[in-house]
Amino acid sequence: MSQQEDKRNVPQGLKMILSKDIALTKFFIDKTKHLTLFRSIKNHHRMLEVSCHGIMWLAVCLGSVWLLGAPSLYQLQANLLIALIFDIIVIAFLKAFTRRRRPTPAGAGDFGPDKFSFPSGHASRAGLLMYIFVFIHPFSILLIPPIMAWVTTVCFSRVIAERHYILDVIIGLLIGIVEGMLFSVLWLGEDTALYLINYLSDEKFYGGEYHV
Repeated sequence: MSQQEDKRNVPQGLKMILSKDIALTKFFIDKTKHLTLFRSIKNHHRMLEVSCHGIMWLAVCLGSVWLLGAPSLYQLQANLLIALIFDIIVIAFLKAFTRRRRPTPAGAGDFGPDKFSFPSGHASRAGLLMYIFVFIHPFSILLIPPIMAWVTTVCFSRVIAERHYILDVIIGLLIGIVEGMLFSVLWLGEDTALYLINYLSDEKFYGGEYHV
């Protein structure tokens, strides 16, 4: 037991950074809780949490493949699905490694059982989606301001709702942006994406006992 405890000893420099992060987070929450904008963000933090949840985005991505059936979107859908899964794996690994506790324990009504704080998966996912929809596959320049506003609001909500410390959110957002930069290089071409989507849809609708 003593050897395990020694392995989990936090270096003094890191302890100082974490303590300053905790103090800064508490200061920020205290100074913003009376401001109308931030009170509104806190009141809607459940909706913002769901809007950037990994399960919701995976469901939307997969559902759009079968419901829309639009070949013009296959490349985006295939790459988005892979990027989301990659982000979930990266964040899960980092959380399991760091095991930093959330500012407040998860309680009844929290969306998901995750009890670790660093880094913020919502912030990383928001950063990843922002990079994809702004730099890799932009639909319209008119959508950039609302996307940026959504990302900013999601990140603020994680701190205001006391689900994360400020450092969790900043690092999470940076991880998402780096992931986006990585996928801009690894972005699947149209033929590969079409093969992947056809494989998924054929298994569901045309393969085996479903095929007539």
